[in-house]
Amino acid sequence: MISATTRRKCRAMFSISKDFSFAASHQLSGLPNGHKCGRLHGHGYVVRVTLTSDDLDSCGFVLDYGALAPFGDWISGHLDHRHLNEVLPVQPSAELMAQFLHGVLTKEVVIPPGVRVAVGVSETPKTWATYDG
Repeated sequence: MISATTRRKCRAMFSISKDFSFAASHQLSGLPNGHKCGRLHGHGYVVRVTLTSDDLDSCGFVLDYGALAPFGDWISGHLDHRHLNEVLPVQPSAELMAQFLHGVLTKEVVIPPGVRVAVGVSETPKTWATYDG
């Protein structure tokens, strides 16, 4: 017998993604002496929002990309060209930022019922941390 979880994984789903970018500095605490991330440094961050749904709305969308604009505005107004240690309530690791930004997204944007949200944060072109809440 196939479990409900297995059946759900076998079904086709729709996903959309949109990237947002900002530049900021940060300094991570609690690291071993000499760790490069313990020094003040900056990144050109990319935040990727991925929305996944089994179904589409009447227009054929998971969500209209334009509905994500308030989240982009929040990022620009609160994070761009800032020192993240001074503006975030969490240690500014990519993992904790992804979790925090997931919360911001779900407050700033009306997410339709049944749509799943993941937020990824990239500090470099080769690294990503994702929170799938």
